[in-house]
Amino acid sequence: MALTITCPICGKRNGYEFKFGGEEKGPRPEEKDLTPEAWCDYVHMNKCVAGVQEEWWFHKDGCGSWFSIHRDTTTNLEQDISKVTNQEAKNDDQA
Repeated sequence: MALTITCPICGKRNGYEFKFGGEEKGPRPEEKDLTPEAWCDYVHMNKCVAGVQEEWWFHKDGCGSWFSIHRDTTTNLEQDISKVTNQEAKNDDQA
C-alpha cells in the first residue's frame, strides 16, 4: 500500500519525500516542576492509535516545511477532517 501525503505548499506527493515527525501531542509541558519521568512520558509514550490520528510531517525532499495531517493508521490514507467535522455538526443539528 503506497503512502501519499498532501503538502500544503507542493500538493500531493509520494510518502518517500517526507520524514515522520511523530504524533501531535499538544503543547510542550511547562519546564517548571517538570520531572524527568513526565518529560520521558511526553517525548516517548505514544498513543499508537489504530485509526485516525493527527501527525507531524516534514517535507524533506521538497519545500522543507513542517505541517500536520490526519492519517488513518490502518489504511495509511489521509483523512479530510473538515468533512468529518461538518458531517458531525450536521448530525448534531438534526438531533
